Amino acid sequence: MENIILCQSCGLPLGNEEIKGKEKNGLKNDLYCKYCYEDGMFTKPNMTIEDMKDIVSTQMKKLKLPIYTIQKAINILPSLSRWKNK
Repeated sequence: MENIILCQSCGLPLGNEEIKGKEKNGLKNDLYCKYCYEDGMFTKPNMTIEDMKDIVSTQMKKLKLPIYTIQKAINILPSLSRWKNK
């Protein structure tokens, strides 16, 4: 089974370099996607896990994904680095 690296903020798969966020020096960050992390910092630093759950749910609904897939994605969030100790 293939190891899939997920954004440690939103859970988006980081399967290609284009989706990865960047550090201040322009290098790609291997932990976070470009939607969550840019220029060496979180794009929404004051976001709560509840905010993230709403965003993930809304974006996945726009893609017309099944509710069980959406729920699984939301259930993963508390285990990600950004939220683990909050």
